[in-house]
This record gives sequence, C-alpha cells and structure tokens, in this order.
Amino acid sequence: MRLNKFIAHSAGLSRREADDAIERGRVKVNGAVASLGTQVNPSDIVILDGVTIGAQSNYTYLLLNKPIGYVCSRRAQGDAPTIYSLLPTSYNVLKTVGRLDRESSGLIMLTDDGDFAHRMTHPSFSKTKVYEVELDQPLAPLHQQMISDHGIDLDDGKSRFTVTSAEPGIAPLPSSIIRHPSHMYEVHMQEGRNRQIRRTFAALGYTVTRLHRTTFGPYTLTNEKPGEFHLVSNV
Repeated sequence: MRLNKFIAHSAGLSRREADDAIERGRVKVNGAVASLGTQVNPSDIVILDGVTIGAQSNYTYLLLNKPIGYVCSRRAQGDAPTIYSLLPTSYNVLKTVGRLDRESSGLIMLTDDGDFAHRMTHPSFSKTKVYEVELDQPLAPLHQQMISDHGIDLDDGKSRFTVTSAEPGIAPLPSSIIRHPSHMYEVHMQEGRNRQIRRTFAALGYTVTRLHRTTFGPYTLTNEKPGEFHLVSNV
C-alpha cells in the first residue's frame, strides 16, 4: 500500500494532508524518514509525529444536523460554541467533512476515515450538495439565470450553481422568524469554496438570511432536529 493511503486510513487524514506530513519529514518507516511514493507492508512500523500508527479497519461516520451559531472547529470562537460540544467526548477525535459557517445550519458529516473525507470533498468526485436558501428579497429571473447558466465572477474565480424556487413548507423555522415564501430557493452545487453561496448572491445585491444544507452526496437529513446526530453505516 502507498504510504499516503496508509496514513490516511490510520490517522484520519486526507491524502493531501498525508503527503504534506511526509514532505515535512514527520513520517518514519522502520526508523527511516519516509519519502513520497514509499510503499509499506503490514509488517512495517510507521511513525507519525513520534507516534506509531497502524491500519484501521473500523471507521466512524457521523451525520449531524448543525444548528445556527455553532462553528465547525474543535475550539469555540469567541461566544460561538463548537459543534463538538453537541457530541459525546468519544467523538472528539472525528474530523469534519467540509465545513458550514457559523450562521449556516444543516447536514455536516464527521469521520476518522481520511479517504472517505477526500472522496466527499475533492472536486474530482463531483459530490452534489443541496441547500435551502432564503434571501432578503425575491431573486430577479435574470439574476437566477446568470448564476445558473453563466456564473458570477468572484475574487477566487467564477461561481456557478443551479438555483430553483423552493417548495413551500421545507425545514420549518422558529415562529419568531417571518418567512417569505417568494424569497426561498434551492441551490444545487458541487463546489464548496468558503462562503461561496453567500458571496455569490451578495455580488448581485442580495443578502442570504438563511442557509440550510439538506443533502451532501448520497446523505440527506431526515428527521434529525438541530443538534441531533446519528451514526452512518451504509458507506
């Protein structure tokens, strides 16, 4: 097995992170500093950052309905708690598969399987993500067509995704929040750049007042309430 794949399986890293660890001299195989492309056998001793690691066969895959106001990091940021505070401490070793920003809610996955995280997030695997988006005003048909057909130029490149009017009655909000059905849309996208949906609509003069992810690849929220989670077995 290639060393980077072994590390991804054993340490919950992505292959890119494993390659970086190897390049930085953080990995030894049988006492010698490893290099990219190294092959390892079951009998080899692999050490990462001074700790011996071994192949792992039983991984954990967790699906969480992230509430608004929580951050997808191990440490709280200011007054924003971390999503790990919603989980038993035994799951604190898991890493998030992608991110949702503090003001966004919905489906977030966590795992200790680096290969799985790589397959779910790398653009080459084209995993579709679905979001319910509420805007501060109705989206002009021309702007809807511009986003879906041509894309919007942002600082980090062109942003394009499919925007359709949302079905009424989706993911009810607290009664204190007034919903405008004509402001609700469904976004389908395969990219995942930082705050991409919010920045795309902002470039056209709109403010996203609610962003909720319902689907990530083959995984979809069902009856999970905000803050609830369950383990996934059909990976």
